[in-house]
Amino acid sequence: MSDARIRETLTALKAELVALSEGADDDRKPVELDQQSVGRLSRMDSLQVQAMAKAADARRAQEIRRIDAALQRLEEGDYGWCVECGEAIEIKRLEIDPAAPRCSGCA
Repeated sequence: MSDARIRETLTALKAELVALSEGADDDRKPVELDQQSVGRLSRMDSLQVQAMAKAADARRAQEIRRIDAALQRLEEGDYGWCVECGEAIEIKRLEIDPAAPRCSGCA
């Protein structure tokens, strides 16, 4: 795969994650404590939804950091090489996860 195609793939993945994160803003908002308008069980459901949205957002942020690191390695000419042992990362592995920083042996 060419550098331009890899960059395009990584950038598209990052844009998708950012869009998902922005779309979940309402789920991460603080839950109102007004029990007159929302019952106790509904509030508990809202708190659970909020916690799940925050956890999903944290996973997306971590994936965005991985993609940014892969883009940086691409700029530096180190893309496709394991950050631990320095060996080439298998092509199949990079096709499945273009942001993979390690070969299968080090992963």
